[in-house]
Amino acid sequence: MTTIESKKICMAGISVLIVLIFQISTCTGQGEEKSVNDKIENAGNYQQQTFHQFTTFPQIHSNLNGMVREFVRVMYQDKKGNYWFGTNGNGIIRYDGQTLENVAIEQKLKYPSVREIVEDNAGNVWFGTSSGLVKYDGEKFTVFSTEAGLQEEEIWGLTIDKNGLIWVGSVGGVSHFDGEKFIPFSLPDSRVEYPQPMLSDKLVFKIMEDKSGTIWLVTDGNGIFKYNKGEFTHLTTKNGLTDNSTADILEDKQGNIWIGTFYGGVSKFDGTTYTNFTKDGIIEGVETYNLYEDSRGNIWFTAEGFGVYRYDGVNFTQFTTDNGLTSNVVLSILEDNKGQVWFGTWQGLSVFDGRDIMNAKDKEPWTN
Repeated sequence: MTTIESKKICMAGISVLIVLIFQISTCTGQGEEKSVNDKIENAGNYQQQTFHQFTTFPQIHSNLNGMVREFVRVMYQDKKGNYWFGTNGNGIIRYDGQTLENVAIEQKLKYPSVREIVEDNAGNVWFGTSSGLVKYDGEKFTVFSTEAGLQEEEIWGLTIDKNGLIWVGSVGGVSHFDGEKFIPFSLPDSRVEYPQPMLSDKLVFKIMEDKSGTIWLVTDGNGIFKYNKGEFTHLTTKNGLTDNSTADILEDKQGNIWIGTFYGGVSKFDGTTYTNFTKDGIIEGVETYNLYEDSRGNIWFTAEGFGVYRYDGVNFTQFTTDNGLTSNVVLSILEDNKGQVWFGTWQGLSVFDGRDIMNAKDKEPWTN
């Protein structure tokens, strides 16, 4: 594994120690690797065709019938009920209710890492990938890259605001995308003292619009910028932010802003005060991300090496391998339209049905 690849995995919240541990582990899944263009027909027969490929890490729970070599970085279920799985290096995997398939987009794009999946009001599904911005209109995939004005093709941050404008955060900076071309969006030159970017000092990992229309931009080592009507506010440790190396952000239904960081744990900002649950000893693990609010108002997030936490408004509940999770390193969280909560871990997909955490294939056989 190269230094660049190691850094990219770190950006998913994976520590160097765990990388080394899993590199030493023996890979499983012997046999000839199938073409990723092959489709798996699951209607009535979940093992009609099986992918066999070498996996980087032992897959204890489902790896989507062998199509995921490393891990699922992001999961999404669209308005039509389709499941989308964005992988780390194996491209986009889709389940439409009948067929589980690894989507081949175009030769140039091949099978990238997928970091974000969002859907617009028209039902188009957008993917922020390591090879550009991808649009799926229900029939075809279209790739937008540097040829359309994107500064760099490696995308991490992606959101669509209330006006339908697409915000893109790449290693080359932030852009607005109107559906045809990218327009650079400049952040202030304000810098924290001794910034420590891991990939790029121009990178914005996460972009979020809150209920008031304010855009929050989570940078690589330079805190958070708030943007509203042409005005910027820079949030750093000097004015209350837990850690300048921020990793994730979420606004809950009450309007609180939850912030996950690489070195300062998780905190909640009510607009005036930051409450740092890690510093207060309530949460273990300083590296926190994958903030997610389910339909019941529970806040979920992962803590590197310490599994998953759920906050019900009063108490935190921790879920680890002792509770059925396949690994305490979790890369993604999703609640589906059945109310099940999915966890994309480094060793396969787990599902929580409200009572137990189990192998995804035991709840959804099509994932086998």
